[in-house]
Amino acid sequence: MKIRVVSTKEEIDSLKANEQIIHLTFRPSNTDILAIVTKCPRVKALHVPPSYKKTISKSAEMFLEMKDITLLEGDVWGHRKDINEYSEISQSIYDLIDQYRAEGLSDNEIEVRMNRDLRIGTDLLRFLLKNKK
Repeated sequence: MKIRVVSTKEEIDSLKANEQIIHLTFRPSNTDILAIVTKCPRVKALHVPPSYKKTISKSAEMFLEMKDITLLEGDVWGHRKDINEYSEISQSIYDLIDQYRAEGLSDNEIEVRMNRDLRIGTDLLRFLLKNKK
């Protein structure tokens, strides 16, 4: 799965309609969130840094909830936007989820183990586990 990294408000216009997860490296306003949802009708999640998530308005959170869009907290570590506008979740992550499920681990146990071993943010892991079923 690809995560589209958006660094500025101006980049919202360059989003494709089929984007599913978007990471925002700037503090989005209600207008920015509305523009993203309008531009990308298939979006499933917005991923924002922890400090920005705390400042998103309740009305924006309610709007996203009504649209069934998950607001994820976390960072995209080690990603270089100048090289690629997408950060990718590799197939090996999904293979590991499948392996742990085959071993009989619960989603909570998988989340703890993968968070510890791979340093993937908790919200993103929960989203992946929920959508992998």
